[in-house]
Amino acid sequence: MEGPVSGLFNMTSSELRITLSHGGGGRASSQLIDQLFLKHFNNPLLAKRNDQAIFQPPVGRLVMSTDSHVVSPLFFPGGNIGSLAVHGTINDLVMSGAWPLYLSAAFILEEGLLYADLEKIVISMAEAACQAGTPIITGDTKVVERGKADGVFITTTGIGVVADGVNISGECATPGCAILINGTIGDHGVAIMATREHLQFASAIASDSAALHELVASMLQVAPGAIRCLRDPTRGGVAAVLNELAMQSGVGMLLNEQALPIKPDVQAVCEILGLDPLYVANEGKLIAICEADAAADLLASMRQHPLGRDAAIIGYVVDEPKTMVEMTTMMGGRRLVDWPLGEQLPRIC
Repeated sequence: MEGPVSGLFNMTSSELRITLSHGGGGRASSQLIDQLFLKHFNNPLLAKRNDQAIFQPPVGRLVMSTDSHVVSPLFFPGGNIGSLAVHGTINDLVMSGAWPLYLSAAFILEEGLLYADLEKIVISMAEAACQAGTPIITGDTKVVERGKADGVFITTTGIGVVADGVNISGECATPGCAILINGTIGDHGVAIMATREHLQFASAIASDSAALHELVASMLQVAPGAIRCLRDPTRGGVAAVLNELAMQSGVGMLLNEQALPIKPDVQAVCEILGLDPLYVANEGKLIAICEADAAADLLASMRQHPLGRDAAIIGYVVDEPKTMVEMTTMMGGRRLVDWPLGEQLPRIC
């Protein structure tokens, strides 16, 4: 792992900060790699200290995804940019039905970043990767001048494997399929906004950031050939994902407002801030589109998993040439759930 940090002589100092010399490729960079990244990301492939990692490809089809993370603030209830970077890339792999194998991580550090904050982020990444069984095996670090990176930006890339016979893709939804979600929506975006704006509520609203590979694996065991599409509703929320899938598959979507799982506190905050929960980001949720006759069994399976306790069937795929997404409201009418216009909550992932 190429990278950054100058003389880390006093590792316990709360004032120790990242300097440009940590990105210069010299002794400081080597110390940063040894005393931070290798220490916490420790695994045999990374320990070789090469600019790449060599591994044996498994049986099946390989899948790869990459994602950049610029969330502000860096720390929020339920996680931080480090755990988010791990969870986000794992989930991108998993939405193909894959099992995640390895991760890489690239850091853009801002001059002046507290070493203690960076270490908290790295520890969080290491714990998330360990819990997921997905080691970080290579990476890179650069340091930019003060004011150019807002603390730290992280780009993670993941490699996974899709078993033969699993064919999940955005163009596979057909009329009559059921639309499921594994839990409450809007938690992550509202947690970020509340932290960013120093909003105080009666109960803490935490991000739902989590790796979903074990949940998806259990879903595939129950309905191996019935799941047509999987997608994690991050930026743009559920509304963006359903519009994407409708366009890819050339179908429409019809949601049931009463079936949407939303925490009362999240609903209240959205009403106060003028936000629609359907457009608010999530980091531990998935949309699953499956054959209708498998929906009940799939729902029951999801509810048995800790990350699917609040799973619900929220609508159905319909024959709609204009690929519109609509929702039946609690008042009995219908409203259009259109693509997001702009970005309601920037820098949420």
